Amino acid sequence: MDSYGSQRLVALAQQLRFYKPPSPSPDEIEEQNIEESAGKVVSQVGFQESATSIFKDRERFRPKRAAVLVCIFEGDAGEFRVILTKRSSRLSTHSGEVSLPGGKVDERDKDDFETATREAKEEIGLDPSLVDVVTVLEPFLSKHLLRVIPVIGILSNKKAFKPTPNPAEVEAIFDAPLEMFIKDENRRVEESEWMGEKYLIHFFDYETENKKYLIWGLTAGILIKAASVVFQRPPAFMEQNPRFKFPKGANKDMVMR
Repeated sequence: MDSYGSQRLVALAQQLRFYKPPSPSPDEIEEQNIEESAGKVVSQVGFQESATSIFKDRERFRPKRAAVLVCIFEGDAGEFRVILTKRSSRLSTHSGEVSLPGGKVDERDKDDFETATREAKEEIGLDPSLVDVVTVLEPFLSKHLLRVIPVIGILSNKKAFKPTPNPAEVEAIFDAPLEMFIKDENRRVEESEWMGEKYLIHFFDYETENKKYLIWGLTAGILIKAASVVFQRPPAFMEQNPRFKFPKGANKDMVMR
């Protein structure tokens, strides 16, 4: 990597350290204690938590929490790229889907940074010491209402990373240009509805080394937000997140489809 490239990553890290995710509203503080059925963070649907409102209830809810690592490095052409995985086809849930490295918080984790980097090491062999964690984005809610915290890290020495997929969980490790997630290219949408609120599910097609990948749902939503923050501009398309409220009595079987 040349000195210019290194300086771009340094500048990006400095920029992101000043980023502060939006504060939750009073309604959003009252949450539903609903957990994801699987430990890994893959979902067909996911929204920024600020795009949701929650009815207050007599009980204070604390949903299960997870973290994913949005690991950014500089490609040969000087572009910012992000590391992604394709889940093993042998898994019983979300097999073969594209996801960011990550998973549920372990009680021994001191913070979301540790959760994300620990999971990345377990899944793809990424040494946490290689990653400069710079910020977190606002929480997202998965389709099972699992709270997912995107952690942004900078990998300044890509050559030091020797991808080692955990065969029990990961079938492939690849990377994609981050900017593609705010461009209106190789993208399609599906309109869906939940509790009377319409929203869009985004699908991005990506091909590298003669392999085709489909990036969508929660992973796509997180990457759209990450790219918007990194490049400091909104996507060139309408996101259309819902403004729904979770009803009393919601449970783990009430999911967005």
